[in-house]
Amino acid sequence: MKIKTAQDCAELAQIPLQNRLDGLTSTYAVIRRAAARWPDKAAIRFLPTAALDETGIEISYAALFARVTRTANLLHDLGIGPGDVVSYLLPNLPETHYVLWGAEAAGVVNPINPLLETDHMVAIMQAAGTKVLVASAAPDIWRKALDIKAQVPSLRHLVQVGGTGETDGSVVIYDQLVDTYPADHLASGRDIRPDDICSLFHTGGTTGVPKLAMHSHYNEVANACMLALSAELSEADVGLCGLPLFHVNGAIVTGIGCFFSGATVVLATPGGYRTPALLAHFWQIVARYQVTFFSGVPTIYAGLLQTPVGETDVSSLRMAICGAAPMPRDIIRQFEARTGLTLIEGYGLTEGTCVSCVNPLYGERRIGSIGFSMPYQDMKTVIIDGEGAYVRDCAPEEIGTVVIRGPNVFHGYLQEEANAGIWVEGDWFNTGDMGRQDAEGYFWLTGRTKELIIRGGHNIDPAIIENELVKHPAVAQVAAVGKPDAYAGELPVAYVVLKPGMTCSIAALIGFAAQGIAERAAVPKDIYQVDALPLTAVGKIFKPDLKRDAIRRVIATELADFAAEINISVAADKTYGTVATIHYDSALSAEQIRKIRQTMGHFAFQTILKEK
Repeated sequence: MKIKTAQDCAELAQIPLQNRLDGLTSTYAVIRRAAARWPDKAAIRFLPTAALDETGIEISYAALFARVTRTANLLHDLGIGPGDVVSYLLPNLPETHYVLWGAEAAGVVNPINPLLETDHMVAIMQAAGTKVLVASAAPDIWRKALDIKAQVPSLRHLVQVGGTGETDGSVVIYDQLVDTYPADHLASGRDIRPDDICSLFHTGGTTGVPKLAMHSHYNEVANACMLALSAELSEADVGLCGLPLFHVNGAIVTGIGCFFSGATVVLATPGGYRTPALLAHFWQIVARYQVTFFSGVPTIYAGLLQTPVGETDVSSLRMAICGAAPMPRDIIRQFEARTGLTLIEGYGLTEGTCVSCVNPLYGERRIGSIGFSMPYQDMKTVIIDGEGAYVRDCAPEEIGTVVIRGPNVFHGYLQEEANAGIWVEGDWFNTGDMGRQDAEGYFWLTGRTKELIIRGGHNIDPAIIENELVKHPAVAQVAAVGKPDAYAGELPVAYVVLKPGMTCSIAALIGFAAQGIAERAAVPKDIYQVDALPLTAVGKIFKPDLKRDAIRRVIATELADFAAEINISVAADKTYGTVATIHYDSALSAEQIRKIRQTMGHFAFQTILKEK
């Protein structure tokens, strides 16, 4: 069925999900079935550099299954069984897929961003109770792995991928050993159950205390099936993977989601979208490998606008998917005008395995909306009181908290303290996002109850900024929020109140923050000194007012040439969450007004222009 309406999604779900899964109970079973159905078909095409003259490396489905099985058996030999955790620090390599799915077949996988600081990685692995760490031999990653080794008490083995074997003998060399293990069966004899936990993806920001989301095999297989239904994936599809395999989008959308349908994954360089050659040669790669879809965050689409399609034939593409952060309408329009593609906005979260909501491929795509809930997942907006308790469902167009439930919704966080208040009305997960649902079933995000700053699709916990700045001897209070940015979506900024009689320059405060905050992306781009922070009736800092002030400051900066002719107001709105209104003098010319509209079109927040 070609999904056009929310009703179509509901009709698809009339067939029991178990019937569609056809007995598949694990990610390992998905790959085994793919190898049986399409043994000689390319499962992965790996591009080491994205150079135009590159041949690439092809891995068939039969070879993928064999290598995943061998990897699972190697890990079993290292003592990994159900419930035991294998963490990895790997760029986007074929071996990353082998380790990811092999670890799930043997025990539990814990993908980790290799760009994190070492102490943050240690915190994740200590929380996970990691027994085996698999790491790339690349010097920048391997140095971190060696530093970590002595700091995680549960760690029993360190496995090196891509190395020469020149170590002190205490390291397991993956490339030398993996082919010595059976390729056609799990030596453990494990019978994987659908509810067995298979992965721990870290969430809650690139800084701050890591939360580990527990996915079951059923979660991941169900979401793969839901994705296949919504996107009509088949063995004819080719998905380009530029997002990292430590993130659920890379692992699910351009991983098990493709393997479920027999599609081919073009694994585009170890660094993915961070590789300059990939963006520079993007459209030629699409044409050469007949890519039918890819997924990206707003910063990727903004970057692709600088790479003209020209005469390249990109007619193989049938969808470009965007999620992770709100997409500025102007970027959508420019991208579609230059490529002829329809950009499909969606919504997902680690706690929903990956994809929860997407605009229809064949029905009306509403710019700014995240579309319909996926088949088999329930999604609604509700009113929640100040204590976190459910009050009632929202009426159409009424803003409330977005909640989800379904076979893709995770089993909670590994750390029990992180599970407080996450469930509403029993089994509905509180996403922490605010939104509304219109009469036709489309969902629209309007803000967040959670305070994460989303920079280029990566989450930043404001607490890490606040906890550092408040250490400064001149600072009395601090609050960090995200300010809108045309490229990154949001950038971190901080508002500070100084202690009575104290002075300190903004440059000094930023320098102080930069010294103490380990993650470069979390260092505030601006700090605003204010006399007082807005407070609620019970004395809590009211961040929505600060976010609106940040929007006002951004507009004032962007439209500085029109400062004398405009007035700016930013207010809460029952439909859009926040609306910026720009009142302009009647003396402004049509061209000047056009420039204002064009500038504001680069941002995701809603803007209204009115004559004074």
